[in-house]
Amino acid sequence: MTLKELCMLYEADKRILGFSSHTMKAYFLQLNMLIRELGNLENEEISLNMLKDYFARASERLKPSSLGHRIRFVRSLFRFAFEEGLMTRNPSLKLREPKMDKRIPKFLVEEDVNHLKITCHSHREHALLEFLYCTGCRVGEVQKINIEDVNWENCSAIVNGKGSKQREVYFTTECKIWLKKYLESRGDICKALFVTETNPTRRLSIPTIRWALKSWQNEGELMLMYILIDSVTHMPVNY
Repeated sequence: MTLKELCMLYEADKRILGFSSHTMKAYFLQLNMLIRELGNLENEEISLNMLKDYFARASERLKPSSLGHRIRFVRSLFRFAFEEGLMTRNPSLKLREPKMDKRIPKFLVEEDVNHLKITCHSHREHALLEFLYCTGCRVGEVQKINIEDVNWENCSAIVNGKGSKQREVYFTTECKIWLKKYLESRGDICKALFVTETNPTRRLSIPTIRWALKSWQNEGELMLMYILIDSVTHMPVNY
């Protein structure tokens, strides 16, 4: 069996397990890079030294975190092959991830948030900023929230995170006020909590949310690239 054939079986297995489309897209890219670098070899030809050489070359252009992610993927691929009886040995068994620097998470302080609020020009921007800050949700999680997921009485909402895992998040009374003002200003029947301001009205996309966050950064003249763009889980919540 060739590496390409193994990758196809691995991808099919993950689809059956219900992995998200975003995860599958990342796996597809990793599989293609591995085949491009090693070639479409027979599985039994692949050795530990060959994999180490591949990662050594990759380490020249990747950060330790990205390299670690790639190593975890390769270990998962060959563990699958070994456990399924597609290989007689696991060449990735002794691969080790690079050491990671331990850094203190960066977060917004109240003064930064107030500065950002000044840059908001619409009810939607106010509601979106308040919700992100209060709940600590990722952009992708906020994008999937529907109006029916919000519990107004408890100031909470059900969000669908990575791996289709649901959790309940909470927001402040101020956030509740801005959300209701935003919803009252809308004249559509879309079920999404945050929607486009153009016709036809549809759910706000992840790139559009990120664009809004980037515009806040530019107008607020704050160094905020480390927050909001992918995750705001390090933000403190004040009630």
